[in-house]
Amino acid sequence: MTPDTAPAEGRIELLARPEDKGERLDRFLARAIPSLSRTRLKALVLEGCVTVAGAPVDDPGRKVEAGAAIVVDVPPPVPAEPQGQAIPLDVVYEDDQLLVIDKPAGLVVHPAAGHDDGTLVNALIAHCGDSLSGIGGVRRPGIVHRLDKDTTGLLVVAKTDRAHQGLAAQFADHGRTGPLERAYRAVVWGVLPRQHGTVDANLDRSTRHRDRMAVVPADRGREAITHYERDESFLGADGSPAASLVTCRLETGRTHQIRVHMAHLGHPLVGDATYGAGFRTKTALLAPAARAAVEAFSRQALHAAELGFEHPVTGETLHFESPLPADMAALLAALRG
Repeated sequence: MTPDTAPAEGRIELLARPEDKGERLDRFLARAIPSLSRTRLKALVLEGCVTVAGAPVDDPGRKVEAGAAIVVDVPPPVPAEPQGQAIPLDVVYEDDQLLVIDKPAGLVVHPAAGHDDGTLVNALIAHCGDSLSGIGGVRRPGIVHRLDKDTTGLLVVAKTDRAHQGLAAQFADHGRTGPLERAYRAVVWGVLPRQHGTVDANLDRSTRHRDRMAVVPADRGREAITHYERDESFLGADGSPAASLVTCRLETGRTHQIRVHMAHLGHPLVGDATYGAGFRTKTALLAPAARAAVEAFSRQALHAAELGFEHPVTGETLHFESPLPADMAALLAALRG
């Protein structure tokens, strides 16, 4: 079987052609099995459902060799395992294909260890019922992209498999050939020396802390690019640079990307206990009201403020904006003094 002729499920046998040599495995599979998103195929690789020359592989970025026999075992669709829960959702937009929500702080996107329920997925199952896309896998129905538990803001969810495939393709492309746009507002320690800048630094799992991401050499990890703009700066009680409000626009979307990139610049996010814990002593530089506000701020100061994409069915370009949540607005007011 050759690419573009593979069925959507069951045992799929593929043979790489000479022109496929050097292509990423997940990209090759996405082209060969267009009915499944690249995100879903990547998950199948990680789950051990793909073999190359008879040997299981677990690296979606592995390069394809010409003539390689590749087998994919696609399990049949199963109902979403999590149960629906009547959790309030701030729905910004909804039609029969997708919905956009404004996620509050503290809401986990999908069930995981330590968070078996009370997640966005549980809320979506209750809200959407049987229409929710299951193509993302049993534990993540409808989920195309995610926000960290304590990051607030805009997130799009697929309600149908068709919408999921179209949205996943846009996120995999990172908006380089389409209208996908993601902008975040963040409060960081210190004042960035440049008004505008770009962080181009690959990311991978930290070898010291497996629950964290880290900047790695260019020949390792995954490409990660963040463009930032310094919107406002704040001075400490003694007049020295204390903090900045920045807008970050993603050219790629990696786990913890903005948090790691800002920390890499020496300006971690205010409230980020994972990547900026060493900066809490800087609260001593702030005026009393600002110091109290920072000490009371219990999460990373990050908000997904803008989200734009092409509707996967109608082709219409949609764009949404979300104002800063009350806690970040109060933090900024205190920093302004």
